[in-house]
Formats: sequence, C-alpha cells, structure tokens
Amino acid sequence: MLWQRPVWQSPLWQRPLWGFYAHQRINRLAIFTLPPEMISFYKKHLLYLMDASTSPDQRRYAVVGEAPRHYIDLEMYGDSVWAKPFWKDAVAFYGEDSLNAHGIVPWHVQRMRFQLTEAFREKDTRRILRLSAEMGHYIADAHVPLHTTRNYNGQLTNQRGIHAFWESRLPELYASQYDFFVGPAEFLSAPHRRIWATVQQAHACLDSVLNFEQSLTETVGATGKYSFEERNGQTIKTYSREFSERYHAMLNRQVERQMRASVKTVGDFWFTCWVEAGQPDLAKLTKKPPTEQEKKDEETEKKSWLKRLFQARPED
Repeated sequence: MLWQRPVWQSPLWQRPLWGFYAHQRINRLAIFTLPPEMISFYKKHLLYLMDASTSPDQRRYAVVGEAPRHYIDLEMYGDSVWAKPFWKDAVAFYGEDSLNAHGIVPWHVQRMRFQLTEAFREKDTRRILRLSAEMGHYIADAHVPLHTTRNYNGQLTNQRGIHAFWESRLPELYASQYDFFVGPAEFLSAPHRRIWATVQQAHACLDSVLNFEQSLTETVGATGKYSFEERNGQTIKTYSREFSERYHAMLNRQVERQMRASVKTVGDFWFTCWVEAGQPDLAKLTKKPPTEQEKKDEETEKKSWLKRLFQARPED
C-alpha cells in the first residue's frame, strides 16, 4: 500500500469544500476499464488514485508553471495550433513564454504519457501511482469546455461563476444518474491525436455552455438563479436546484458525455503507457523512496491546502 495522506488531504475533506468530486470519480471509474493484468494493482490503490487526482489543483496557485497545465486558451492561438501537436514544434513556433501564458494542457498530457511509460519500465510503484493519478486530472481538465477558452469563468460575458457551476455543481447533483459504462480501455496508436481531438471536441461545446446559461438567466432572473445552502457549517450562495435542473436539461446530457469521455480517455492512456512499457508484471514492482522533489511537492500541497482551508469560501 502506498503512503497514506493525513486527514487534511482526504477525499472526504476535499469534496464538499472545493468540488473535487468529478476528478475523484473519473479516476475511480477509469480503473474499471483496465485489463486483468492491471486492474488488481490499480484497485489495490483506488483510494490513493482518487485522493491524488486533486493534487495538481492544490499546487496550482503555489507552484510556478503549474497553472498553464490545466487549460488552453484556443482563441489566443488561432487555427495554427492544430498543426503544432508536439511540444517541440509548438515552442519553436510560439515560444515557451507564450505557451505558458495561454495554457498547455494537451502538450502536458503528452509529456506525462512519456513519464508514466518510463515509470512502468522502471517498475516504480510510487511514480506509477502518482503519475497515473495526476495524468487523470489533466485529461479530465481537457474535457471541460471552459478549460479551452480565455473566458474560463464567464468573466468576459457577465457569467462569473459558470466554471464551478458546470464542472462541480452539476456533477455533484446529477452524476448518480449517469451511465458510466464505457467499455474496456484500448491501446492508442496515436495518443497525441486523441488528446487534441479531446480539446477540440470540448471547445465545440463552449457555445452551448455559455449561451444556454445566459438565456436561462434572462428567463428566470437573479432571484430564481441563486439560493442559499448550508455547506461545511457555512451558509453559501449557490446556483439554485431549480436553475441547475433546467440548465442541465438544456445541455442534454453534455456533462455526462464529457465525464464518460474523460473516464474512457484516462483508461486508454493508462493502458497505452503500460503496453508501450512492455506490459510489466504489476505484481512485481519496487517501492522506491520519494525523491526530494516529491517531498517538496507534498509539503507545497499541504501548505496550499491549509491556506485555502482557513480561507474557505465557495468557488468563484
């Protein structure tokens, strides 16, 4: 069993405060797409893979260079971005500073693919689990329409708060109704094409995400849009259940489709890395001690979590 996180990092603390429910559920469900040679190992560490799925968000505001890994502002790149699927070509064309300014999630997923494949080759339990968990986070982010635009929280269209509404509030309310049977994981012969197709498809959902919310707001007004609920001992203002239900219906199972696609893509990438590494026997792995960088990352996550805990508030 991998090391256990202290209580401040447990899923039960994280989910009600910060809406990490979807990330944790996607990683959990992806495990059950894996073949028998992998599933026993991944199921053994299911709680860790769920828990650590949120680590990138805990580092996002504390580690330089972390934030751009979660998104890509496609409109800032223009159509030329589709011809630059590989990091080396993108850096040569845009420059690394521009890339980090406008988001790098599809390139970062590819980087993590190589890292996870190497961890499988080295049969390193700790790195396999950490990289699997965090890769799941970034892949899931790439499926969120609002992670593909500079208008990421509706701040440019007077819809501030829509990001957490789509990504957290709706899954927490309705995911229990979703069908998450996505079939077995499959080998990806061209992983770079898959992650870029994922981003493109998510971006195609953006008009519906924004326009439907705007239209419904005009219909019901502010009094019907929001309500007050008790959460973690606090009274918070949030999107009302009636507004959420109507918006969810207008989206016509869009959130479900994107979560299903996330589960399948995460499983496919995990499986592909294992196959590319030569299908090592996961019952015969080594447990290496954490590197200095891993220790540093853990301490950073702890400090970030405690800071946000004592400044607890609903997501913007």
